[in-house]
Amino acid sequence: MPVNAVRMPANGANREASSQSALSECVSRTVRRYLADIGDADCGEGLHALVIREVEGPLLREVLAFHDGNQSRAAAALGINRATLRKKLAAHGLI
Repeated sequence: MPVNAVRMPANGANREASSQSALSECVSRTVRRYLADIGDADCGEGLHALVIREVEGPLLREVLAFHDGNQSRAAAALGINRATLRKKLAAHGLI
């Protein structure tokens, strides 16, 4: 299996600890819970947009805090340029 591939268990509910990273498992568990909660209802903006919106803000906040507010170091850690980081921080009301 390729390095970036996600191994899906046959029953869809139980996951081997070694098949996913802790972050990936957390996202999987949360998305499964969200989908169970909404059932067949439409989430409006689309699930992908919803997850990105909900995850990006805390990600930016934590990486920036880890780098003591240094936007250049935070942008480098995120793999984006500083201008893109500033745009995203503004969009999330973080600056």
